[in-house]
Amino acid sequence: MSIPKYVFDAIISRFPKNYSLAFAYGSSVFPQSNKLVDNTAMVDFIFAVDNPSSWHKSNMEMNHNHYSLVKYAGSEFIKNLQEHFGAKVYFNTLVNVENRLIKYGVISTSNLIEDLLDWQTLYISGRLHKPVQILNKIENLELQSALKTNLQSALHSALLCLPETFTEEELYIKIAELSYCGDFRMYFGEDKQKVQKIVKNQMPHFKKLYAEELQLMPLLYWSQNKSIIEQDNSSATTLHHLFLLPKRVQHNLLVTWNRDGRFRDMEDVLQSVAHDPDCSEMVKKAIQNITLLPSITQSAKGILTAGVLKSIKYSSRKLKKMVKSMT
Repeated sequence: MSIPKYVFDAIISRFPKNYSLAFAYGSSVFPQSNKLVDNTAMVDFIFAVDNPSSWHKSNMEMNHNHYSLVKYAGSEFIKNLQEHFGAKVYFNTLVNVENRLIKYGVISTSNLIEDLLDWQTLYISGRLHKPVQILNKIENLELQSALKTNLQSALHSALLCLPETFTEEELYIKIAELSYCGDFRMYFGEDKQKVQKIVKNQMPHFKKLYAEELQLMPLLYWSQNKSIIEQDNSSATTLHHLFLLPKRVQHNLLVTWNRDGRFRDMEDVLQSVAHDPDCSEMVKKAIQNITLLPSITQSAKGILTAGVLKSIKYSSRKLKKMVKSMT
């Protein structure tokens, strides 16, 4: 059973109200079985805020003990640490709110929109490829549009990596894999069956998230009764998907294609990739090159923002989950 909405409402009431988006995610939000959610399991949140310095200042007044020693450097320092290192997110972890252990990240609204549209880091946009529990009414129209574009981009990317016929579950697994494919934590400290568990236990949520976009996708047939999808794999359709990929993915394809020293513009490169039999592998590599560095630098930043003791405790929890998944 999932956590009741009133619990989420009670938790976010303990934070400054001036956020453009607040959502909860993870196995505590979408349980991986029908068992009751363990009250000791950590719940993950993200807050997108228009003014990080002001938000952190207010939050330190309300929740001073959530922060490590960096709080003594002030809210402007925390804002700069958030926006100029790692994946442009600041996390406080292993804090107790309303008798629940939580971790929460803070990102600026502008950086979130940029990540949703262009996949600059895929750190938060990748989380939003998967079902999340949105906890507020989204009034920012630019953010609303970017959230929709992010889902469309995930669908275009996944379709490029799938054969002519596949199941709904295979599609959602491919989508869920996008933000993990280059994440070093998947090799150290994460549940080895994480992606499969996410999809298997959230199929109805994935379907609800992508149903509208699937129905609007050209040259694609979705048999909902049989959960089978068929797509046109011609070079023309492949090119259509490539042209609609986020800018960062397209840029990585351009850099790879021009490594021989010759210069081709973006249109020429995408035309060539569309006809290449290794197109899907090139797209996967282009996405992997986005996620690798932010996953490393964000984890390194976590040692500073959480503090050494909390970092060790948090890492040990992750390792236990990884070992459990291997047994």
